Amino acid sequence: MFATVACSSSEEPGEGTKKVEVFTWWADGGEKAGLDGLVGVFKTDCADYEFLNGAVAGGAGSNAKQVLASRLQQNDPPDTFQAHAGAELSDYINDDQLEDLSAQYTEWGLTNAFPKGLIDNLTVGGKIYSVPANIHRANVLWSNKTVLAKAGITKDATTIDGFFADLDKLKAAGVAAPLALGKDWTQQMLFEALLISKLGPEKFNGLWNGSTPWTGAEMTAAINDYKRLLTYTNKDRDTFDWTDAEKLLMDGKAAYQLMGDWEAADLDAKGFKDYGWSVFPGNGNVFQWLADSFVLPKGAKNADGTKCWLKTVGSATGQAAFNQKKGSIPARTDVGTDGFPAYQQAAMADWKTATQVPSCPHGSACAQTWQGAVGSAQGKFSSDGDVAALQTALASAAAEFGPKK
Repeated sequence: MFATVACSSSEEPGEGTKKVEVFTWWADGGEKAGLDGLVGVFKTDCADYEFLNGAVAGGAGSNAKQVLASRLQQNDPPDTFQAHAGAELSDYINDDQLEDLSAQYTEWGLTNAFPKGLIDNLTVGGKIYSVPANIHRANVLWSNKTVLAKAGITKDATTIDGFFADLDKLKAAGVAAPLALGKDWTQQMLFEALLISKLGPEKFNGLWNGSTPWTGAEMTAAINDYKRLLTYTNKDRDTFDWTDAEKLLMDGKAAYQLMGDWEAADLDAKGFKDYGWSVFPGNGNVFQWLADSFVLPKGAKNADGTKCWLKTVGSATGQAAFNQKKGSIPARTDVGTDGFPAYQQAAMADWKTATQVPSCPHGSACAQTWQGAVGSAQGKFSSDGDVAALQTALASAAAEFGPKK
């Protein structure tokens, strides 16, 4: 059973209430806690409506996306569904499955509450189709302080060359796999952080909008550096989920892990306090973002209730309640830092001032078809290390799935 009403029998809705089915993959952990916080605000702000939990567990969202695709094909959409903000929505937009929310952005003051860089990334053909509930940062390097101290590393590297030097120090100190790494999208995240360092934010953005070629010498050099980075990782990376790699960090078997900032909430929940964080070396003042957002599908049974849900999602109160529990930060820049842990407070400050770039594996930079092609190419590279083949595959994916000139 994939949908359950999120109220007990003592909370039966009275006359006039209408159910709003909210379809997500937030079924447990910090994600479920964040959703519960948001639902609490919804029940207050939208008392005429009843929340219906349409969460589908498992597969980091892949199971939910399969169920959603089937329902949309059958013209049976939920009232709203979770999707990564940005280019990942392009498939739904191209299939004419989403309503334009531009008028609501003006009505609810979201155009001013969200930073301009985010608004630009959310806008497709002059229209906005989703309301982000949060912002996560992808380009964060997590560390085990004790492992670094034992190797004589006392400050964070700020360049790729400096990072390689630190990785060499760790190997010399007996750390077999200084950089913990998992499979699939975790490898894409590491590669993208390196690309930001090698290309800079403008050229990195150009990879996704078509202004930067995937065939250039700079890209060849970046792939070679990525190949070198992999030599410092655990050899069983292609069998590891991100949490398995995280365990290497916690157990002192690795010194670093590149991972999104949901890692802070996870480490805190697991009681591991001996961690540090920094922006990936060479990324400078760049904030690589991804966001969970909600949409209004065409044909939704309760469009008015969905708009009330979306207004709650975009509100300062809703964003504070959601993000304090999920480990992300508000997309709005006018939410106070009270109640947020130290990492999130630092990220909230950076979000206001940093240069913003999107993420392909998390949908803000590229559509799902493009994600799949990149993932396949990088999975092959993890095994064979063929630089020319990876570059050719990435260029082919951009030609097939990227913007057409």
